[in-house]
Parts: sequence; structure tokens; C-alpha cells
Amino acid sequence: MVYSDASGKGLGCVLMQHGKVIAYASRQLKTHEVTYPVHDLELVTVVFALRIWRHYLYRARTQIFTDHKSLKYLMSQKELNMRQRRWIELIKDYDCTLEYHPGKANMVADALSRKNKATLGRLTVRKDQQLAELKEMSADLGINAGGGLVAQLLVRPTYREGGV
Repeated sequence: MVYSDASGKGLGCVLMQHGKVIAYASRQLKTHEVTYPVHDLELVTVVFALRIWRHYLYRARTQIFTDHKSLKYLMSQKELNMRQRRWIELIKDYDCTLEYHPGKANMVADALSRKNKATLGRLTVRKDQQLAELKEMSADLGINAGGGLVAQLLVRPTYREGGV
């Protein structure tokens, strides 16, 4: 599952499997993206997630959740601009479905796309549970100069017998 969100400042997405976070990704908007309509910003976030996590998502059935309801009907839209057509060609390479997920329920991706202290503060609601999960994954934990928690994970690919 991928949860994605866009704001006027940036893009954010979260890759999850079995209810656990696999990876986070975010970036600021590029100068030309600032003028994109909301629909295109939400779509570029989906494309961003598919590109950076291609090794996880290619040939895997994936649900992509966005808080922009109209993306659910993207494949059946008749009028598309050239940018949207190009992105749809990329999306068609994946076995994925675009699903609507209300914005308030999409806290992590929302926080990553905005990156301000007020939004990030909502992430600390379950900090004890998150800290326990990080320790369970053998993460190296530390405190940075600003007093924030830093977690470093060593990730190694695993080989499965019998293919994907």
C-alpha cells in the first residue's frame, strides 16, 4: 500500500506492508510544479512514489491511496493534458489501483508533504508504539543536535524461493 499526499509546498508518500511502514519519501515542489492544479499535484505524487519504489512495486498488486477523490476515476477521464497522458502511461506499467482515502485519515503522508512543526506534532501521538517498533527492527537510535530522534535502519534485500 502506498499513501500519498501533496500540498502547496511538497509531496509526501508512505510505503506500507501488513500495517507496518516500509519507507517514507518526500520532496519539495520544483519551481514549475508550483503552478500545477491540485489534481496534477496529487497525480505527480503518485508518479513520484511509483518511480522511487519501482523495485518494490513493479509486478506487485498495489493499492495507492490519495485524498483527492477524482484520481479514482483517472483512467476513465476523456480530457487529459499531455502531462497527464505521460503519467498515465507510467501508471499503466504497474498493477495498481488508485483509491480515495480521506485527508484526515492520511496523517503521515500529509505531514511529509507539508513538513511544518504543527503537522509533524500529530505524528508523536503514538510515539511509544513507534519507538517500540523501531527497537524491534534493530534500528540504531540517537538524538540529533536539535533534540530530535534519529533512527537508522540497515535494509538488506531478501531472496525468496519460487519467485516474487
